[in-house]
Formats: sequence, structure tokens, C-alpha cells
Amino acid sequence: MANVQDIVHWCNQTLKATEFKDYAPNGLQIEGKAEVNKILCAVTASEDAIDAAIAQQADALLVHHGYFWKGESYPITGMRGNRIKKLIQNNISLIAYHLPLDAHPTLGNNVAIADLLELNDLEALDPSEKHPIGNIGYLDHALSPEQFKAKLQAVFDFNVIHLPSAKTVIKKVGFCTGGAQDFIAKAAQAECDAYISGEVSERTFYEAKELGVHYFACGHHATERYGVQRLAQAIATQFAIESEYFELNNPI
Repeated sequence: MANVQDIVHWCNQTLKATEFKDYAPNGLQIEGKAEVNKILCAVTASEDAIDAAIAQQADALLVHHGYFWKGESYPITGMRGNRIKKLIQNNISLIAYHLPLDAHPTLGNNVAIADLLELNDLEALDPSEKHPIGNIGYLDHALSPEQFKAKLQAVFDFNVIHLPSAKTVIKKVGFCTGGAQDFIAKAAQAECDAYISGEVSERTFYEAKELGVHYFACGHHATERYGVQRLAQAIATQFAIESEYFELNNPI
């Protein structure tokens, strides 16, 4: 058993959460019971994830995508109100980490996919950032664009969208999980052969062609499954509590 405030304090320190300028608050977003025996983790604090936390008698729900995003309306009504009501009525805490969980050098989403894709010698995609939220890595052996796409599809179990450039081989790869398709320009500046993110925009087709960087959209959800699992496992080890992962496969 652990105190929820102790868990959040440890996460804040481990992820250096206060050092990020983010789009939503990181840390404890909704406070439930003080003592935690079990954490359920999920990519997004959807109603399905909340229902799973209730069914599994979890004391806290740990997510990458929580609530209270910039630009959202203030009233707690409708879909969001229903979600929050369920958490409060069941005394379940909601803990969320966004950019700090992308960037962490051992627990983060980016380093997790680097491990899965066997990308080595990691560098910052943007060296000016104190805590880079994008990275560059290198394949041990160059692959053709077709071979690299097949590798991505096998790893992420996702119907990868490939927007091609003229380059015939891929070795230097830029990447940032989630909705970071516009960082393709940074990948081009760094002379990457390819760039990976989760989502894709209409404009990205032209950017890939004209910037000379292969772009691979591997799924926002699919690329961000891993950090929250690593963090939950680290919490479970640190505080000797249970953790489980809830998967609701989002095709985007």
C-alpha cells in the first residue's frame, strides 16, 4: 500500500514534470482515496479505461492523455463530466503525464519505440530543448523504405501510412510519438532519411516529398502504448503495489 501523494511526488521528480511547458496539467488531476494498492494504466482516460479501473478495483488510473487541455471549455459536463463523475463516485485518482512521459530517457514513449525498432546512438531531434521530446536514432543496417515499413508494421501492429521521398535507403531516423507530424521539418534539417510519428496531415504528403524525408505514420495510440506501461511498472516496483495495463486499440 502506498500514499497517492507519495506516488505523484515520486513521479514528478522522476519525470521532472515541472520543467515542461505542457498543454495540460501533469500529475494528480483528480484526487481519489489516499491509499493505493493497485494502479491501472492506459494511454487515454476514456470511459472504457475508467470502467476497467472500477471493475478491477484499482485505486488510481495512470494515463498519458488525461483531462483539462488548453482550449477546452471549463464546464464539467457531457462526456467529460460523465467520466469525471465516475472517477469521483468510485474514489479513483487520475494521474496523467504528457510531454514528460514522451521525453524521459528510460521510461518515455520515444525511448521505448527506439528499443523496439532497434534504433541506436540516440540524439535530440531539437538540440535546443532542455528535455527533447523528439529524437534521432540509427539503424545498424540500412533498409529500403519498403523493408522499413514492414518492420514498423510488425512492431506496432498498425496499418502504417508511408509518404515517400526520393531516398532509396533508410538509416538515420527521426521520431516523436503521437501527433508530431510537423516535426518532419526538424528531421529534414538534421538530414534524417526518415521520420516517424503517430498521425498524418494532408500537408505532410508534400512536405515528405519536397523535404526529402520518408514519413511514416504509425498511429498516435500505437506509438504511445509503451511509456505509461513502463512508468506503471516502475511505480509498482518502487512502492510494492500492483499495476495492470488496459488496452483499447484505437485505430488512429
